[in-house]
Amino acid sequence: MTKKIEQVAPVEYADQGEKLQKVLAQAGFGSRRTMEEWIATGRVSVNGEPATLGMRVVEGDLVKADRRTLRVGQRDRDVRILLYHKQEGEIVSRDDPENRTTVFDKLPKLRGQKWTAIGRLDFNTSGLLIFTTSGELANRLMHPRFEVEREYAVRVQGSMSEAQMEQMLGIGIDLEDGRVIFDKLLDEGGEGFNHWYRVMLKEGRNRIVRRTFEALGLTVSRLIRVRFGLINLPPRLKRGMTAELGEGEVAQVLEWVGLTGEQDAPPHDMPAADDTPAVDAHDQAARRTGTSSRPRTGKSPRRNVPVARSKTKTGVKR
Repeated sequence: MTKKIEQVAPVEYADQGEKLQKVLAQAGFGSRRTMEEWIATGRVSVNGEPATLGMRVVEGDLVKADRRTLRVGQRDRDVRILLYHKQEGEIVSRDDPENRTTVFDKLPKLRGQKWTAIGRLDFNTSGLLIFTTSGELANRLMHPRFEVEREYAVRVQGSMSEAQMEQMLGIGIDLEDGRVIFDKLLDEGGEGFNHWYRVMLKEGRNRIVRRTFEALGLTVSRLIRVRFGLINLPPRLKRGMTAELGEGEVAQVLEWVGLTGEQDAPPHDMPAADDTPAVDAHDQAARRTGTSSRPRTGKSPRRNVPVARSKTKTGVKR
């Protein structure tokens, strides 16, 4: 007698969990496109099996990608954004053959995720550095096609002529890697031999601000980044300290870069948002309407940021 084999319908997983490349990107492994390439070339496995494009993962799944391990959980779907006030004499790298101080030593420790730096500042530049756990967010803020504006306070030895200022804003300055045109240039005055300027541009080439002034024969003696996109350097965030954005502020940043819906739930241990926004509301509105993302006046946008909470060298106290 032939035994009848019962047919069992396959389990449908297509509507469950998150796409693998999205989870990896949000955990800081890289952009979604990079993660798709890793999956296609066999560099990713899920629960010991080779991953495939389109695969979804659920809480508890064990993902291995390029020698790193990620246990999928609620925290892996959260997007976190950390602000750090970089000091001069620090590098933005995890490893340095010269054993110099790295900014990553000053950041809060994470489990199952990592902080990804959004852009860099050179060794002698201070100011705003932004870190996130989302590789996709980092990619959008850094990629040249998104034209995210940076704002710097620049102190130079000497001062520029009217013609030089007009050149920086008009035809630009030719450097070895291409022409540079500032979006805005404000004379902030100064005393003695030192003079301050406020510059805004949508490029992040290596040492671009210093090299542009040097091309005019001016030495930059101090350079501070005070804004990146719609995120400002909080005036009460002291050098060497960090502050994490609240859930509402993270949502504004995600909306601004077109990633609305990326954050399924806010991190439970984030501090509540302060009474004033951490992001520039004008920049957010400008992004939606396609207008310039620059402040409407020559005044520093730093007044739009919240009062920093009590902090330690490694994070925000709860």
